[in-house]
Amino acid sequence: MTETATDLLTIDHVRAAAERIKGAVVHTPTMHSITLSEITGAQIWLKFENQQFTAAYKERGALNALLHLTEEQKQRGVIAASAGNHSQGLSYHGRRLGVPVTIVMPRTTPTVKVMQTESVGGNVVLEGESFDEAYAHARKLETEMGLTFVHPFDEPNVAAGQGTVALEMFEDAPELDCIVTPIGGGGLMSGMATVARALKPDMEVIGVQAELYPSMYSRVKGQDLPCGGDSLAEGISVKAPGEFTSKIIAERVDDILLVSEDRLEKAVSLLLQIEKTVVEGAGAAGLAAVLANPDRFAGRNIGLVLCGGNIDTRLLANVLLRDLARSGRLARLRVTLQDRPGALFKVMREFDAHNVNIIEIYHQRIFTTLPAKGLVTDIECEARDSDQLNALIESMRGKGYQVSQVELN
Repeated sequence: MTETATDLLTIDHVRAAAERIKGAVVHTPTMHSITLSEITGAQIWLKFENQQFTAAYKERGALNALLHLTEEQKQRGVIAASAGNHSQGLSYHGRRLGVPVTIVMPRTTPTVKVMQTESVGGNVVLEGESFDEAYAHARKLETEMGLTFVHPFDEPNVAAGQGTVALEMFEDAPELDCIVTPIGGGGLMSGMATVARALKPDMEVIGVQAELYPSMYSRVKGQDLPCGGDSLAEGISVKAPGEFTSKIIAERVDDILLVSEDRLEKAVSLLLQIEKTVVEGAGAAGLAAVLANPDRFAGRNIGLVLCGGNIDTRLLANVLLRDLARSGRLARLRVTLQDRPGALFKVMREFDAHNVNIIEIYHQRIFTTLPAKGLVTDIECEARDSDQLNALIESMRGKGYQVSQVELN
């Protein structure tokens, strides 16, 4: 009798994985967030997988897969195609176990990711301009060098390892009645949904994808939505979901929600400000979905996995500043002035009167449609909140100034 996908991933597989990897990965905390619960109208528990050694849950599945290898396979080594957390998790535990690990990355991979992977023991091969080309080269090297390919998500042993996240979460927060979990290729969601269906059959199991990459959403719902773009949640920016994981998710997941980029940015910022924890875009997707659907989740006891914390520091800084701008604490005001002595000074007095701090001033005299004696001044400023900023704008307009606020996309 042929085994089905659901036969290959059961609660027993996840429990066995938990015993196998015990002591080699961090049993990360699951903590109740009072403030996020107040903000969302639901009871929010956070699973801090960003506290793993490589700052992501991917270690679990990678290690479980490594521990299934034969002695011959271990000696020959393993190979994977990844520019993300899978590469670091596999490299770290491969080095720890004495298994050679080769990671194929696209040539476009940021240097910092190459260095991070090499620093934990991976041998990085740069090939191709896209992930698909890197993946094809990895499968070629797999055959040529006799290596074992370890898929980042579409493999039962990997998904079973990821499911150990749910075992820990349900043990530490037994009151949960809903989980909202990011989906890229589907490994984490497959493992967690398997545990939920076995231990808490009535639990609502919700997946989340970025709007730019609705690949699993389209697969499960039979749609053909466009897939691509530059998402903050690159960890779940997958164009082709797993074949194995798609079958598990179709059977064990209640629904999949899509979240916008601004929601992802807001969630990353909130987690840093409120929980003092750094998460990457994918790690904030669960919270983003709850924030975007308050009525759906009101009053529920929700478990969210902060699945990774590997975000570029410059990108994180941009996200935080953009969030300040959306909340009205930072702004760029565009003011039309006449180019005459004292014009800018009078504007500065308005800012002083409303106690709004000026950060930068930009004059534009040449590239403008105004008459030759006119100029456009952009003033970046910092306010206490949007009410204080709006009061300044209304006051200036009342005194005849043309003022507009430069909006974010």
